[in-house]
Amino acid sequence: MIDLVDYIEQIFSDYTFRTISIGTAVLGAVCGMLGCFAVLRKQSLLGDAISHAALPGIAIAFLITGAKDNSTLLLGALISGLLGAYWIKSITAKTHLKSDTALGLILSLFFGVGMLLLTFIQKQPNANQAGLDKYLFGQAATLLEKDIWLMIFVTVICLLVLLLFWKEFKLLLFDADYTKTLGFNIKLLDVLITSFIVIAIILGLQTVGVVLMSALLLAPAAAARQWTNSLGVMVVIAGVFGALSGVLGTGISAMQSNLSTGPVIVLVASVIVLISFVFSPSRGLLFKEIRFRKNRNDIKLHKTLAFMYDIAKSHENISHPHTIKILNNFQGYTKKSLYKLEQEGLIKIDGANWYLTEEGFYKAKNLYNQNVSLDD
Repeated sequence: MIDLVDYIEQIFSDYTFRTISIGTAVLGAVCGMLGCFAVLRKQSLLGDAISHAALPGIAIAFLITGAKDNSTLLLGALISGLLGAYWIKSITAKTHLKSDTALGLILSLFFGVGMLLLTFIQKQPNANQAGLDKYLFGQAATLLEKDIWLMIFVTVICLLVLLLFWKEFKLLLFDADYTKTLGFNIKLLDVLITSFIVIAIILGLQTVGVVLMSALLLAPAAAARQWTNSLGVMVVIAGVFGALSGVLGTGISAMQSNLSTGPVIVLVASVIVLISFVFSPSRGLLFKEIRFRKNRNDIKLHKTLAFMYDIAKSHENISHPHTIKILNNFQGYTKKSLYKLEQEGLIKIDGANWYLTEEGFYKAKNLYNQNVSLDD
């Protein structure tokens, strides 16, 4: 076990820590950016389906080669993942089934086949089979420098494609029919987005694993969505959240030797989502509650003023003792409302008595007239 200061120092001095930290940061960033498109297209199960669909490819690649070469296994996972994505699109296009049903079917089918093949492999007299189960939950410690460079290369290509087709992707997300009428090939755009999502997921299998990979794809994007209405800003924030999840998750797992890196990364991403759901200014639950209470208090004040005007409107002198007596018999208010109205200069409190000021009378008159017109 190491503390956080030691971990930061070892990022610069230790090859293993540096490799894992950079790798998880890059993986989190690219998954966060691409996850925005899955979230906004309402295909949140896509990452789950593709990651599970990759499992048979890993098993088949091992059965063919008989070796645990990471590049070969990931190539098999990529082919299997792309095949699963193609089947999902085909089922949705050629049948009456909706996308969530197709995603569920492919997820269950491919994962079942993958587990069957892994069970078969475990019973074979081959010493190389040990460690294949790491692709289920990930093992970040196996990351090598060549894996990092591959992640960086994919991230750069992903950014270039996003910049090149940004307008088209944006149109496709929010109005596919309009995109088609403009002459854009929406099938090609859809294939591009899906293919990059598949590639990002395959890259993350070694680190996070089949079971948890969809969380790393969706959590940063879901958190980023709470902070902005702009697609560009959302993609940037999701990339930052994803990278932050990778670095913090790696640091926390390094401080406790018995913690697996992949699950900790996902837990950190989930905490970021929780914080975003609660504290984001525009959509956060906390600020929504604050706005709700403020609006409710404003309505209460307006209703109090309107009722007060209804009582006082027949008296020319709104501070006349008779008017004050009538108003003090009115029970449709709270002391808090009265003090708030006094602070705004709409009423005057004199001991146990209170009455409308001139400003309060005319404001109440306007509110009363609005209420009457709405009721009419």
